Amino acid sequence: MSQILKVVITDYDYGDVDVERPVIEGAGFELVAAQCKSEEELIEVAHDADAVICQYARVGEKTINTFTNCRLIARYGIGVDIVDVEAATRRNILVTNIPSYCVDEVADHAMAMLLACIRKLQTYNEASRAGIWRWQAAQPIHRMRGRTMGLLAFGKIARTIAERAKPFGVQLIAYDPYVAEEDFVPYSVTPVSFDELIEQVDYLMIQVPLTPETEGMIGEKELKKMKPTSVLINTSRGPLVDNDALYRALKEGWISAAGIDDTVEEPAKKKDWKPDNPLFQLDNIIITPHSAYYSEESIHEARLRASEEVVRVLSGNPPLSPVNRVKLADGSYSRAS
Repeated sequence: MSQILKVVITDYDYGDVDVERPVIEGAGFELVAAQCKSEEELIEVAHDADAVICQYARVGEKTINTFTNCRLIARYGIGVDIVDVEAATRRNILVTNIPSYCVDEVADHAMAMLLACIRKLQTYNEASRAGIWRWQAAQPIHRMRGRTMGLLAFGKIARTIAERAKPFGVQLIAYDPYVAEEDFVPYSVTPVSFDELIEQVDYLMIQVPLTPETEGMIGEKELKKMKPTSVLINTSRGPLVDNDALYRALKEGWISAAGIDDTVEEPAKKKDWKPDNPLFQLDNIIITPHSAYYSEESIHEARLRASEEVVRVLSGNPPLSPVNRVKLADGSYSRAS
C-alpha cells in the first residue's frame, strides 16, 4: 500500500479548517493543521510534509532545507514575501499563490481609508461623542475634485483603485517601471517617475509587493518631499513604509494623515505582540489589523483555492498560479519564469 501524502497547514486564524479538510482529505491526503509561530515549530511539524499551506508563518531557507518530501508551498494570499522562493526553487519545490482573490476588497479598503482621512471621520466621531457638535471640529477639510492621486505600483489592485477613484474627479498618476506606457491609458492614468509621484501627490496609494528592494522605500527622504496636506494610504505590506519616519511625518506635519493596514512589525507574524509602535499614539492615522483583504467571500475563496492547488499538484497536475519555475511530476515545467 502506498503511503498517504501529508499536507500541513502551517498556521491559520480562520478558527477552523472546515473549508480545507473536505478538499484535501477528500482527495485521499492526510491533513495536519498547526499553529506555528517559530521556525523550530514549523520544522518539527512539516519536515516530512508533501505540501504545506501557509498564512503568516515564514517558510525560510532553514525550514525548506529540512523538507524531505515537499513538492509544494502554497500561499493563502497574493504576496510570497514569507517564503524563500529562491531556496524553494533550488530544492525544486513549487511555490504558488492566489493572485487575484481579494482585488475588490483591498481596493474598497484603500478608498475607505482615504475618504475617512480626507473627511476626518475619526475626529468628527470623537468630537460628537464628547458633546462637541460643530463642523469646525475637524477644520480644515479640502475638496477631493481636482486633487492628484498617485498610485505606487500599477498592478491589478491599483488599477481597481483607479477605477473607484475616477468618479471623485481626481487626477491619476502612477509609478511602475514594470508596466508598459500603453497599459496606463485605459485607466486615464499618467505614468510618472518615482520622484515626480512623491512630489506631486495629494493622495499616495501604496500597492507594492514586499521585496528586499522595496522594504522601507517610503522613508524620511520621501515623506519630506510630499506636500504637508497629503495623505498616505498603505494597504500593502507594513515594512514598505519606515514607521519611525512616518511617525515624525505625522507628528511634525510633513504630511497631514495616513491610513495603514499593517505596521512594520507585522503583528500577525509575532507570537507575543504588544501595540508599542508609536504610531498607535497618534490621532491622524487609521490603522487596521491587516484586514484589507477580508470579506467572508474572499476568505472562503482563498482557503478553497489554496486547497485545490495542493490537490492539483499532489495529483500530478500542473498548478494554476505558479510563482517559480520548477520541474513538475510529469516532467514539464511550471509556467512562471
